[in-house]
Amino acid sequence: MPATVELQSNSPSTTLADEATAIQHRKRGPCLRRRSGQCGGVFQRGFGKTWNPKVNAFGRFYVDLPGSQTRTRRVVSLGICPTRTIARRKLREFIEQEGINKSAYFMASANPVITFREQAEKWIESLPTRRRRPVRPATVHGWQHALDKWILPTIGEMAVAEVSNAALKLLIDTMAAGGLAAKTIVSYSLVVKMVVASVVNSEGDQIYPRRWNHDFVGMPIVQRDKQPRPTISQAQVEQLLGTILPRYVPFFAMLAGTGLRIGEAVALKRSDLTPDCRTLKVTRSIWHGKEQEPKTPAAVREIDIPEVLAALLREYVADKDGYLFATLKGDRTLGPRNVLRALHDSGVRVGFHAFRRFRTETIRRAGTPQDIERLWLGHASATVTDLYARGLRLDETWRREWCERVGLGFSLNGLRGLQKIVEISTAKAA
Repeated sequence: MPATVELQSNSPSTTLADEATAIQHRKRGPCLRRRSGQCGGVFQRGFGKTWNPKVNAFGRFYVDLPGSQTRTRRVVSLGICPTRTIARRKLREFIEQEGINKSAYFMASANPVITFREQAEKWIESLPTRRRRPVRPATVHGWQHALDKWILPTIGEMAVAEVSNAALKLLIDTMAAGGLAAKTIVSYSLVVKMVVASVVNSEGDQIYPRRWNHDFVGMPIVQRDKQPRPTISQAQVEQLLGTILPRYVPFFAMLAGTGLRIGEAVALKRSDLTPDCRTLKVTRSIWHGKEQEPKTPAAVREIDIPEVLAALLREYVADKDGYLFATLKGDRTLGPRNVLRALHDSGVRVGFHAFRRFRTETIRRAGTPQDIERLWLGHASATVTDLYARGLRLDETWRREWCERVGLGFSLNGLRGLQKIVEISTAKAA
């Protein structure tokens, strides 16, 4: 802040021009540094200097207006106060509760008015490139959908300063009336909270801190045991592999036999498999046709493959280079939508994650140690003890013993020879 020039009218060297220059250099507008806080004043309507203990008391103080250089006087009712001292105490408590004298309230009022829509655009744009914990494109896409579909049409034109519990309640009521599930409402509400929290000052402090009241806004409670988590049975896996188009058989056998996520599966390359196809290294994922890092650091892992599936893969990858599961022309990876359509056409109406749940059930059913289970599924360590035992993951012999003990959980005996599957795919490509 520029230094204030002290004027002395009795100095002959001081001119009107100097005084005008000094006035221009003074800071204009609201400034927290020049404020020491306010206690307000109390009064009773119709009574001047006297105090009537049976008449309502009122308090008055100044508040900042968002986007304005001036303040306005606010009057609040304090109710019946027997003495002036009690009225003053009530007013001080009210001012303290409202945070009128706090820096956060001043910053919220002194900053220019910005709408929730404008702040949401800035927030979304910053997510993929921020230095600390950049957000993956798939997550950004989901949050952008929540904004476009529900949040912005409801509260997008509100000023961020006005987005509090009442605005969130309006949004939740709108989403509930639209038939959204409890988990979806909770997730979309979190987006609102993150956008409001993203407005910070030059010191990194939140300009609009909020104390969210979930009871008031009607935030639904997510009951995990009632959330739909469809899986697939052994009979359905074997039925699928016997009826689906032959070119998709190795792909779904790999999903059911390893528990890979769909993005990890379509990103597989020949170099990710060891020569004997007994170990698979997960180092990348694909989303919307573009390579990216796996979902979490724990998703970068090695997966042991049972010998019966490894034998099938050795035959399948014999003449492969590049992506293992590609289109007929071989120039692109398989599209998840096309594969899902082929899955549903076979009569099995589940999603890709059902195969991951099936593999988890198979691993648990065999009593597999948790260290191996978390490694194969790409889940993070749960305790400090798990971190101490990470060396067990390097014991390949021990892992392969458990891999054969667990098995696939389904049979490949009913399949046609893989060589015939490869020939059919090659003929279609030609």
